[in-house]
Amino acid sequence: MTKAMDPTLWQYQFRIIMLGDSTVGKSSLLKRYTEDEFLESINQTVGVDFYVHFLEVEPGTRIKLQFWDTAGQERFRSVTRSYYRNSVGGLLVFDLASRASFQHINEWYTEVVEKVQPHAVLFVLVGNKSDLESEEQRHVSREEAEELAARIGAPYVEASAKTGQGVAEAFELLTRCIYQAMRSGQVQIRHGWDGIKCSNPRSSEAHLSGGKKPAAPQKKCSC
Repeated sequence: MTKAMDPTLWQYQFRIIMLGDSTVGKSSLLKRYTEDEFLESINQTVGVDFYVHFLEVEPGTRIKLQFWDTAGQERFRSVTRSYYRNSVGGLLVFDLASRASFQHINEWYTEVVEKVQPHAVLFVLVGNKSDLESEEQRHVSREEAEELAARIGAPYVEASAKTGQGVAEAFELLTRCIYQAMRSGQVQIRHGWDGIKCSNPRSSEAHLSGGKKPAAPQKKCSC
């Protein structure tokens, strides 16, 4: 029998922020990924909620994922904006049955990119509620979602918090994109920035800023 890994052991910590309109299913996606549960009725997020999950991106390299689940309502935006700067990744979530939530993705993306300068943030675009029973319920096509993803330089994943389809793929794709960007130098560990942390300061020295110019935030993830 394989011995369970100590949950306190990790090499890197990535802070990821959930973005998108209210009721698109951000909290449901997180609950499905971190607890493998789905609730038909879930309370709307007030301000920001916090989740933790662990993922081994390659043998011997374990990532602690800190998820910040932001409220989509405009009255909480002043609170949620304060979490942008210390995030290295973002899941941009819209509801496949809500055209308005899709149309607002550009606003969420632009707001984050402007706030995090000069840091880079990597994104994955997620179309939630792929379990829709009929095409008539779907108001956003895969083609136009993929076009938007290409414009903002992000991969696109369709997911369902209800069935679990595509959920792990979305979160793990973003995690691996961040890890790859860190290894390549596109994203760098910096003192005083909480987007990425290393459990061993010595091993992080190779990734710390050494006068290199940071990559542009909109650079497409190559994973």
